[in-house]
Amino acid sequence: MTVFGRPGRSTFQVWLLRFRMKIRDFKPTDAAILAEIFHDAVHAIGSKDYTQAQTNAWSPAPVSAKKFLDRISDTHTVFVAVDDNDMPLGFIELESNGHIDCFYCHPRFSGTGVGRALYVHLEKAALNAGLMHLYTEASEAALRFFLKVGFTLIRRRDFTHNGVAIHNYLMEKSLH
Repeated sequence: MTVFGRPGRSTFQVWLLRFRMKIRDFKPTDAAILAEIFHDAVHAIGSKDYTQAQTNAWSPAPVSAKKFLDRISDTHTVFVAVDDNDMPLGFIELESNGHIDCFYCHPRFSGTGVGRALYVHLEKAALNAGLMHLYTEASEAALRFFLKVGFTLIRRRDFTHNGVAIHNYLMEKSLH
């Protein structure tokens, strides 16, 4: 039995994870593990909806902690779901204009409520900041999640990334 992993995960184990999980603000020391979570999620979760060539183009390798920090700099508010040992389980990023940039959970915690808890925390923060709407460019898996929390699909976006054709979905949600 794998604790909190897909195989053998019990209802009690999922409840225990939710009970012990907390959402906190990003710390620079999170950068390396969040880069790994991003990469692992793209390949494990994204591979259900995208080809290997597409996931390899999307994330050829985990970026360095420095590159991760440079990307978020002062433009992103990042919330991190952590376990009781302060180990990151997932993260979500909000820009001041309501754009949700990255939203990833470690594949082992997919379907456990980590993503929903992160999103609920982000939406409360957005409301407290006076934002009127949220928007994102969602992958296939994220599309299904965002539809469940009230986002509207605007359009499919087809583009090339690292030389490979890929797509995502522009979505938005009014907060008022």
